Amino acid sequence: MKVQYSIRDIEKLTGIKAHTLRIWEQRYNFVTPHRTDTNIRYYDDEQLKFLLNVGILIKHGRKISKVASMDVESVNKELIRITTNSSDKNQFFELQVDSLIISMIDLDEDRFDKIISTCTLKYGFDQTMIHVITPFLCKVGVLWSVGEVNIAQEHFISNLIRRKLIVAIDAHTGKGTRPEKYLLFLPEGEYHELGLLFAKYLIKSKGYQVIYLGQSLPFEDLVLLSKKYQPDYILTYFTTGLQKISVDEYIQQMNKEVSCNKIIICGPRAKEAANKALPSKTQFVETVEQLVSLLQES
Repeated sequence: MKVQYSIRDIEKLTGIKAHTLRIWEQRYNFVTPHRTDTNIRYYDDEQLKFLLNVGILIKHGRKISKVASMDVESVNKELIRITTNSSDKNQFFELQVDSLIISMIDLDEDRFDKIISTCTLKYGFDQTMIHVITPFLCKVGVLWSVGEVNIAQEHFISNLIRRKLIVAIDAHTGKGTRPEKYLLFLPEGEYHELGLLFAKYLIKSKGYQVIYLGQSLPFEDLVLLSKKYQPDYILTYFTTGLQKISVDEYIQQMNKEVSCNKIIICGPRAKEAANKALPSKTQFVETVEQLVSLLQES
C-alpha cells in the first residue's frame, strides 16, 4: 500500500505553506500532485522527500525560481554543500531533523546513524536529543495519522532512537552521587517509552539515583513500590491516555496514595490535565529544557 500525504500533511512536515505550494505548482510546473478518484490531491513518499529538501534550501536563502529548475541530484548536492558549510547552529539542527524524516521514510539505518553521530560529535548527545530528536518526534506525530505504513516506519525509527538512548544511559552506570531518588514509570496501557528513557538519561547524567519501572505499570504496583523505596520524585508520561479512568482522576489518585515529595507529569495528555488545577505536589513539565532546569534546581 502506498502512503498518501495530503497537502496539509506536506505543510506540517516541510514548513511549506499549502497556498505557496499551489502557486509553485502553477507557476513552475513544480511537483505535480497525484489525484484520488474524487479529484483530491495527494503526494507520495518520493514527493515528500523532495519537498523536504526544497524546504531546507528555501530556509537557507535559495530562490524558488532557481530550485524549481534543479533536478533531484542537483538538490542533493546543494544540500550536502549546505551541511558542510553551515555555521548556523539552528539551521544545522533543522537540516538534521528533516534528514531524519527521510531516513525514516526509506528505513535507512545507516543514514540515521550518520546523522546522530555527526550531531553528537559536533554538539554532544544532550543537544542532539533536545534540538534534533525531540523536534523530529513531534513531526513524526503527523506521520502516525497517515496510515499503517507510517506506523511501521515510526516503529523502525523509534527502535533506533531507543538503542541510542540505552547506550547513552549505560555510559552512566553505577549508583548516583546525589542522594535524591527518582522513580520513573509509564501508567498501565502507556507504551511510548522514548520520553521516559530520555528523562532517565538526563537524571542519571546529573548524578541522581533512578528506579526505572518502564512501560504499562499497574497502579497497585506503583503504590507498593513507592512505599518500599520512598523516592523523592516520581516522573511519568501521559501520551495516549488511560483506558479505565481519566488522566485527571489518575493524577488525583497518585497524590493520595503514592509516597513521594513531588510528582512530575509530562506528555500531551498531561498538558490537558495541567490546564486545570493540579494537586499541590504535582508539577507539569512541558519541554526538555524545563526538565533540565528542574533537575538543576533539585
